[in-house]
Amino acid sequence: MIPSAGRPDALTETRHPQSSYNGAKVSLVRLVRELHELRWRVDTMILTKQYRCIHSTSCRCTKGHLSEDVIFLVFQQLNWNPKDIATLSCVCKWFDDLAKRVLWKEFCKTRAPKMMLDLQSSGSHSVDGSWRALGKLLIYCSGCNKGGLFNSIQIPGHFVYRTRFSRTSGKSFLLPQCRTDVLYVSDPCEHLDQGEEGDVGFFRGVFKSFSMSKVRKMLIKREAKLHPTEVCPYCKAKLWSMLQAKMIPQSASCRLGAYEDCIEYYSDSGIDPSLHMIAGE
Repeated sequence: MIPSAGRPDALTETRHPQSSYNGAKVSLVRLVRELHELRWRVDTMILTKQYRCIHSTSCRCTKGHLSEDVIFLVFQQLNWNPKDIATLSCVCKWFDDLAKRVLWKEFCKTRAPKMMLDLQSSGSHSVDGSWRALGKLLIYCSGCNKGGLFNSIQIPGHFVYRTRFSRTSGKSFLLPQCRTDVLYVSDPCEHLDQGEEGDVGFFRGVFKSFSMSKVRKMLIKREAKLHPTEVCPYCKAKLWSMLQAKMIPQSASCRLGAYEDCIEYYSDSGIDPSLHMIAGE
């Protein structure tokens, strides 16, 4: 039995679930109980990531461990809430791995189903290792630090309630000879009245099959340099400057309603070649 201290009396007699469940046969009552059980355990555990956790006998997360099937069903009922997924990831490495492998994937598929289907339609499963980074890309504007990518601007990162990503808009950010590449770009996240900089907009994007893209080939051909210090705020990979490589088309300024010399964006050089983010001013 699980200690009942701090838990609702109605759940005192809840027993540990079996190692696996047939999703079609799990009753609604059992599922609700498991939801309360999981939330209680997460609330009472120390939320410090234990990256060396190997599920030894001293590991707290092995005490009445929930199966992957149950956790999947619980988060399905929560509609893949990103806050709850992030909280679960902090319990230990096993939960963190499960979140990266399963939960963030389902979050992305629910939040942007058509885009996710297209990103995987090339037959490559390279996106599979990057679901958490992609999930963050969907809901987080990274802003920028003074002295970083955009030098004089200091705007803190923040979560966004809703963002539209457009494949058609992505073509505006590519040179004419690269427009057979597939790039999804978000609508700008606008930050108004930023002093001397005026109005500033940030956008985020993701390439499909970047390893085979014309953009990547051109960056290599032009010997584009990686930024010496800054990394992608989503996947922590090194960044290529599209401005330094002279790969920002005139259509980008028209799309953003900005002067040509006020636009800058970066493509990352991450380990996963099909998942690359850009940001701009």
